[in-house]
Amino acid sequence: MYQFTRDLQQLQQRINQFLTDRFARIDSRPSPLAEAMKYGLLLGGKRVRPFLTYATGRMLGAQMAQLDYAAAGIEAIHAYSLIHDDLPAMDNDHLRRGQPTCHIAFDEATAILAGDALQTFAFEILTQTPDLAAQQKLALVTNLAQASGVNGMCLGQSLDLIAEHRQVNLAELEKIHRNKTGALLCAALKAGFLCSPHFADSQLEQPLMRYATAIGLAFQVQDDILDIEGESRLTGKTVGADLAADKSTYPKLLGLDGAKQKAQELYRQALQALDDVPFDTSALRALAAFVVNRQS
Repeated sequence: MYQFTRDLQQLQQRINQFLTDRFARIDSRPSPLAEAMKYGLLLGGKRVRPFLTYATGRMLGAQMAQLDYAAAGIEAIHAYSLIHDDLPAMDNDHLRRGQPTCHIAFDEATAILAGDALQTFAFEILTQTPDLAAQQKLALVTNLAQASGVNGMCLGQSLDLIAEHRQVNLAELEKIHRNKTGALLCAALKAGFLCSPHFADSQLEQPLMRYATAIGLAFQVQDDILDIEGESRLTGKTVGADLAADKSTYPKLLGLDGAKQKAQELYRQALQALDDVPFDTSALRALAAFVVNRQS
């Protein structure tokens, strides 16, 4: 029987070891840049995005050694985004994963540079994926670039900032979070798909992306719920920060019960999408349940 918790822990250990090994080769002394990069990248985290890459690629017959590089690229982009999101000019957060944020632990300039360097590291490592066709490497780079830039994560963050202190409707809120949170989760799943022998099968890609879109939005809905009823010792973040900043959230728009119903609706959509995937989707189904039920 498939055991999600054990699988998640094993894949967390795998990506953490891979990243640790890669950063053992980087020395920026006397600059603190490399240490700040490692601080933002290796200081905890659920590793949901690498899990998506590994689970999808493994399901489709990709080599785990190739998925290491794809997962590392995704997580490096995620880490850079968190470092920058926490900056005073953005969300001005002081706590991340239960520890001081990067600009508090180091300084603001170093945090900005650490995020910049993690972004370039992500694309560099994708090009180093062993025994992968050039066509697939290019597709991996394109996938991550599109998901993290002006048509994805950066756009979402910008929309989120301009939505503060004003009322937005549900369509506007979903646009924010399909970009800010969902785009990179979709890219993580697609990275696993692109490393597999089925990378050119558009009919298989479609239900996988419907699944990823649903859990990407569900992830943000649950984040919004935890900002209200979560505990800082579990979430590793300052509970109530979104409320204090008057951010647009699902509970603010739909009410707390309405937000919980939205999460469950997205969970059902994710499972329905997997019904059209002719492989063993146990890991992806378990991840969807984890996303909407997590407490951190």
